[in-house]
Amino acid sequence: MKHVTALVAALLVVALAAPTVLAFCGFYVARADAKLFNQASQVVLVRHDDKTVLTMANDFKGDLKEFAIVVPVPTVLEKGQVRVSDRALVEHLDAYSAPRLVEYFDDDPCSPRYPAALQAPMGMATARRDMAVDRANSLGVTIEARYTVGEYDILILSARESGGLETWLRDNGYRLPAGASPILGSYLKQGMKFFVARVNLKEQSRLGFTYLRPLQMAFESPKFMLPIRLGTLNADGAQELFVYALTRKGRVETTNYRTVRLPTGMELPVYVKEEFPQFYRAMFSQQVEREDMRAVFLEYAWDMAWCDPCAAQPLSVEELRKLGVFWLDEGGAGVRMGRRTAGGPVDVFMTRLHVRYDASHFPEDLVFQETADRANFQGRYVLRHPWKGEARCAAAQRYREALRARAEQEAGALASLTGWPIEEIRRKAGVIPGGENNGRRWWERLYGE
Repeated sequence: MKHVTALVAALLVVALAAPTVLAFCGFYVARADAKLFNQASQVVLVRHDDKTVLTMANDFKGDLKEFAIVVPVPTVLEKGQVRVSDRALVEHLDAYSAPRLVEYFDDDPCSPRYPAALQAPMGMATARRDMAVDRANSLGVTIEARYTVGEYDILILSARESGGLETWLRDNGYRLPAGASPILGSYLKQGMKFFVARVNLKEQSRLGFTYLRPLQMAFESPKFMLPIRLGTLNADGAQELFVYALTRKGRVETTNYRTVRLPTGMELPVYVKEEFPQFYRAMFSQQVEREDMRAVFLEYAWDMAWCDPCAAQPLSVEELRKLGVFWLDEGGAGVRMGRRTAGGPVDVFMTRLHVRYDASHFPEDLVFQETADRANFQGRYVLRHPWKGEARCAAAQRYREALRARAEQEAGALASLTGWPIEEIRRKAGVIPGGENNGRRWWERLYGE
């Protein structure tokens, strides 16, 4: 029997606008990529006019002969519209856009430096097949297309009614979760088809792969939505979904759920450097709880031409083309020469959205709109290391006196973001309000002097 994994298909609408410049200094020391979460799906969406290229990466764990995927799609896809992609491309995009931890080191207060801000740079037998077609026809199911791409055997199905489609899927070894029929029916009423893929183990072995590569499809449709409801039926608890939207106009947001920016820019105790994964999971869960799990979170929005600084380099023109950014032609159109770093083209704006969802809190598919907003945004959290030298001037004395208040503010920010007990944070940070610690000045205990 084949497990059915219901992933998502989505559509975006885009145009062209100018970038906004925002700069800061610092050094990235950690990032919160999608690997921090279990049951996480990643979707890359490339969209311009009515043209969409969708890449789906799945975290399926188990026997690959038990894997199958069913995705609602707006049109019948020909073989040439489907390809197998490279997981490394999705991982690079994830690393480039992930929320991150940045650290700074205070200058000598007696000899301060004022650096200039960084500037933004420019074989089934024939008889058996006939029997399968006849059975499908008797159930009102039409096999619109059938082909193999890479290690995947793919069917494109349409149906007159959900009961017949559900019966056909079960007859052919797909183990559908309870409650699938009404959701399948709602997609059929919208005129959608169903992209069905399973792993061809023989072909996978011949190709030499031992893991699931992402599937990519290209199509045209005015639909501007992301079907997620099928994915909630066989989920064991809430799921994580990361959407990386690559457009030409600006930031992408949801219209039927709130799109909320993650808290960003807070200064945190230095010890968080060793606990960043725990911090980020706790912080994100806290934000989800505050929104009653009814919001989509913006984690990153940036012009792909540059980063400041870079947690990972922007994707190259070649990488973006492989993800489907079709407006970057071989002659260089769409790339403004002289306005790039690390090979990143200006005419690609990236939005990273993160949603934790289940059936009760997300009863509707996601509906998107693209905005003209090109303001840069990223979830980043700051560690500021104090200067440890001798206090040999009045400015240094004032600096030392201000460190106590700063440390308490950092502890309070961490408690607010995560819900962790403030007393435990103070203990880990070495901050004991109102006095000294064992004869050592508080900053000596805090910073190891």
